[in-house]
Amino acid sequence: MTIRVGVLGAGGRMGREVCRAVRAAEGLRLEVAVDPHNAGDTVEGVYVRSSHAELGPDDVDVMVDFTHPSAVYANVCDLLDAGIHVVVGTTGMTDEQLEDVSARADASSANAFVAPNFAIGAVLMMHVSQVIARYLPHVEITELHHDGKADAPSGTALRTADLIASAREDAPAPVMGEVIDGARGADRAGIRVHSVRLPGLVAHQEVLFGGEGQTLSIRHDSIDRSSFMPGVILAVRRVADAPGLTVGLEALLDL
Repeated sequence: MTIRVGVLGAGGRMGREVCRAVRAAEGLRLEVAVDPHNAGDTVEGVYVRSSHAELGPDDVDVMVDFTHPSAVYANVCDLLDAGIHVVVGTTGMTDEQLEDVSARADASSANAFVAPNFAIGAVLMMHVSQVIARYLPHVEITELHHDGKADAPSGTALRTADLIASAREDAPAPVMGEVIDGARGADRAGIRVHSVRLPGLVAHQEVLFGGEGQTLSIRHDSIDRSSFMPGVILAVRRVADAPGLTVGLEALLDL
């Protein structure tokens, strides 16, 4: 059965990449493109509409959201209430918003899949970091993204910190000594997170562990947005079979 797919934010860099990937994927059909900033254009041969307000399950099976942190929560709520499965690649939703999304998904005939990062390598980085944290609990995270990214720290960095915090048995005492406020980065679950925003970057993260007489670093680099597409397509294929809200691509991988 062909899965009819729509893309929110279809005119953006990630949205256009998703549209191309959907068009190229077997068993998927790009049915709808939505982007209020590019309404009236076409993306991969599909007319771009200004709103998703009139869409229902008779029009599209799965919507993929790559919009903006200020819009994603309302978009997801609208789609779940309309009975449309949603795959979310936009970061920036709060824990409280995710709780509400979970409740809405439970009450809906549609499911939600949210991933801070769709790159397989990034998911493996997070998974391995959990394992290492059991033995090297001293750790800091540096994430680097393009200067157009709207949120900091990144969703990947926050997810990595949460996974590490859940894995390590004893959190070491923080090392501070800031001369300028913020020099030690943000504190997420007792883990320092540093954000870099520069033109020329795409999406990068290093997790640096320290122990007596040694360090261990894991780094993942997305040098092209195509790196996210296998994960997006996997989520589009599987969201209908994942009841309620699912967070993290690792849920769909055999890790």
